[in-house]
Amino acid sequence: MGRLETVSVTTSLIATMRAEILDGKLTPGRGLSENEVAAEYEVSRPTARVAITQLVLEGLLRREGRQQPARVPQLAAADVADLFLVRIPLELEAVELVAGRAEAHETAGRAVDDLRAIDESRPHSDFVEADLRFHRALVDGIGSPRLSAHYERLTGEIHLSMVQSRSVLGRERIAAEHEAVLDALRLGDVEQAQVRMRAHLAGARDAMMAALAKDREPRRAPVA
Repeated sequence: MGRLETVSVTTSLIATMRAEILDGKLTPGRGLSENEVAAEYEVSRPTARVAITQLVLEGLLRREGRQQPARVPQLAAADVADLFLVRIPLELEAVELVAGRAEAHETAGRAVDDLRAIDESRPHSDFVEADLRFHRALVDGIGSPRLSAHYERLTGEIHLSMVQSRSVLGRERIAAEHEAVLDALRLGDVEQAQVRMRAHLAGARDAMMAALAKDREPRRAPVA
């Protein structure tokens, strides 16, 4: 690979590795030591160390110990259940707090439009990012830096779980359910917006868990 452009180099490396994990170019289970990252991306070991540490914090890499290589996790149904255990109450609270904030509704509405407009030839991770922009817009619309930072720490694993399960709800259903949440918010019906958000997130959770559980089922040998 060629030398990375200076953004800083560390920022560029993190962004490059993040994209390669989410696009599946860095496959689940692959070991990534500081030396390997430094050699492959033509950066220093300290830069590689910072990038690995940041991606571990984002949930896109896991490392058992400081001397062990980091690995892209293969998420399981239990990981999705645990993520949504945190995500659902957080987003339901966000729906209540963002009620009456027209600017946040407009930002979320643009995210719905972007989701519907994204070209089908784009990488699957781009579709997932467009989906997550809607949810991030509602959380960020509250105006709480700490809440936004907390949610951002979840989105790496949320994104990865959606990519690995192939985000099974489909574009039209996701866009329609996002729009339904927004419609209720615009009408000032917080209770209905929360009901719709809960149903949307629970449906996504259940479909993703089923897809990941199916992937883990042992494959039967063909019958001769």
